Amino acid sequence: MACRLKIRLAALFFAAAQICTAQTDYLASFSDPAHLWGNGIERVIEEAYRQCFKTRIIGGRVMNIRLPFAENHNERDILLESRLDFFGGGKGNPAMLWPLIEEILDSKHFDEYINALSSGRERVFIFDIPDQKWSTSSDLFDIARMKAGSYRGLPHRPYVLTTGKGALESDVYNYLYCVGLLGLDCSGFVWHVLSYIGKQGGLDLGRTLSMAMGVPRGGDPSWYAGTVFYNSKSPQIIAVNDEIRSLRPADIILFRESGGGMAHSAIIQSIDFTTGTIRYVQCTDEAPLAERGVHESFIYFNPAKPGVSLKDPSLQWTQKRFAPFPGEKDSPFSDDGERYRAFKEYGGGRVVRIRALIPVIEKINKN
Repeated sequence: MACRLKIRLAALFFAAAQICTAQTDYLASFSDPAHLWGNGIERVIEEAYRQCFKTRIIGGRVMNIRLPFAENHNERDILLESRLDFFGGGKGNPAMLWPLIEEILDSKHFDEYINALSSGRERVFIFDIPDQKWSTSSDLFDIARMKAGSYRGLPHRPYVLTTGKGALESDVYNYLYCVGLLGLDCSGFVWHVLSYIGKQGGLDLGRTLSMAMGVPRGGDPSWYAGTVFYNSKSPQIIAVNDEIRSLRPADIILFRESGGGMAHSAIIQSIDFTTGTIRYVQCTDEAPLAERGVHESFIYFNPAKPGVSLKDPSLQWTQKRFAPFPGEKDSPFSDDGERYRAFKEYGGGRVVRIRALIPVIEKINKN
């Protein structure tokens, strides 16, 4: 009897192990970008995008942590005598940033922050970005003001109302951004993706474009790969007709500012002419709380009309734009489509392509 029981238990264990192995293999396959995007350029861009995310258990919750946005245009130090010193000026990359972020998330100071978020009481968290500190207020008047929409924060001193019921992903973002001073600005993220594409095709894009970008000897190309370069007349920048049928993955979408220059950049990951879907990825904090930092965005179009421009109001741009912290001044644009169409006197937004990457992308697509 005992022998037969052992055999049955062994058989059950073996069957369970097979099921577990099959599930693990399935999850591994599903997590491979090639499972969804094939082996072409869409996969490569997706790989670069996924490098900006990591899963952690924080405060007893499984969280998908994304690289934060980093300021690059005096947006939060306008009232300060000196500029805020975000790591690498927002021009880092995941390989540089994740070890620093992991160190922060494993620190005693971060644990104290998480515990404060789990106090069971409503609190106003006050972040002091220049000093990389935080404090809290349980004052009923402070809480009531926040609930009433009477925001008392400053650009360099954001206020955040919390419930005391534990940390959310947005709370982790707030800490990494305000205390850690870590992240990527929009063009830093785009450069990360472009550089990764080059690397996968055997091209050192920084070295190739250093002369075109005006990088001095020994300089870091990522510091010079901004919207000014993407919007320049360099022979390496190809202007693309922004009709949807002319767009390709790895094209850069540029959003104009009031003075006529470009204020923001994003990169196209895929165009599906069957379903009428453009997926582009970007890094910005003018987004819903859960999406601040690196995130994906979509444009929906009529597949029967691929000749329409990205400026056509019939397109549905799903990416909504909000203030980085609730209570701050709202974005002047409700969504990315409105932002792309803005400033018509200067031509609105535009799309460009990096010449040096054309043969690289062709090589990737042939593999």
